[in-house]
Amino acid sequence: MKVVLPGGTGQVGTILDRALTAAGHEVTVVTRRPVRAHHIGWDGATLGRWAAAIDGCDAVINLAGRSVSCRYTAENLRAMMDSRVDSARVVGEAIAAAARPPRVWLQMSTATVYAHRFDAAHDEATGVIGGAEAGVPDYWAYSVEIAKNWERAQAEAPTPATRKVALRSAMVMSPDRGGVFGVLSWLARLGLGGPVAGGAQYVSWIHDDDFVRAVEFLIGRDDLEGPVNLASPAPLPHRDFMRALRTAWGVPVGLPATRWMAELGAFALRSDTELLLKSRRVVPGRLRAAGFAFGYPEWDRAAMSLVQRARLMRAAQGRVHRSNGYAA
Repeated sequence: MKVVLPGGTGQVGTILDRALTAAGHEVTVVTRRPVRAHHIGWDGATLGRWAAAIDGCDAVINLAGRSVSCRYTAENLRAMMDSRVDSARVVGEAIAAAARPPRVWLQMSTATVYAHRFDAAHDEATGVIGGAEAGVPDYWAYSVEIAKNWERAQAEAPTPATRKVALRSAMVMSPDRGGVFGVLSWLARLGLGGPVAGGAQYVSWIHDDDFVRAVEFLIGRDDLEGPVNLASPAPLPHRDFMRALRTAWGVPVGLPATRWMAELGAFALRSDTELLLKSRRVVPGRLRAAGFAFGYPEWDRAAMSLVQRARLMRAAQGRVHRSNGYAA
């Protein structure tokens, strides 16, 4: 199978590139910074030579968009919006112009599209789209608008021969560098991984192995299109999420943090508190109805798996560093 990954050099793209290549598929990554033989350059907004890779491929998985791991300034929010909408639009143009368009176009989206809530869970059929909640920061509504416009750019693309799926993904948990799991693990190992602002807000997540398997499942299922939630079936309150992560790392105590402490921490990490404070209680209604079986449906087992891999990666890196030191 030939797969094209626009925006495939970020954390999620790296996970998919590695897994799909290992499975024997031919992967082409479209990126602003091509550094490997299977990379092609683009600017994320205009058609170019990169579009030839889409003509004749089997699947396009568009992951392009500015990282959300930043301060939510007006400038950064606009960059998040433009990078997502422009890349989705131009991928649609490339598919529409292809003589042999792909069978399926999976477009990255986000579970942030759903409302901040603590009671009922959001599935694709009954979930409430956010943006009108009372008592939340105004920029949370802008995040929802980003998600809505992102999905709209795909939905409105004139690609009748190509099935379209919007991946409303929860946080992808992986020990690879640059991901949210690394940040949360760092806090837990420092003893700072306690509940934030009471810890009642829900965390929706998905193990990276299940994310890859869900993508492969959606490529193979010709009867699924439109929004699909990529999230574990067991979201849980932040306090319980962090307790399980601390247990996996063998850290008995995690200091709690107030909302203002979270603001200070997010500022120091050049991130924003929406990632910690918004309650995302999202479940995979369509995936489960279609028969997808999660390998890691519960967070405690998933956390143990991820911590074990993180330790193996750190040990391997340590051996490389020692080897380089001896060679010097």
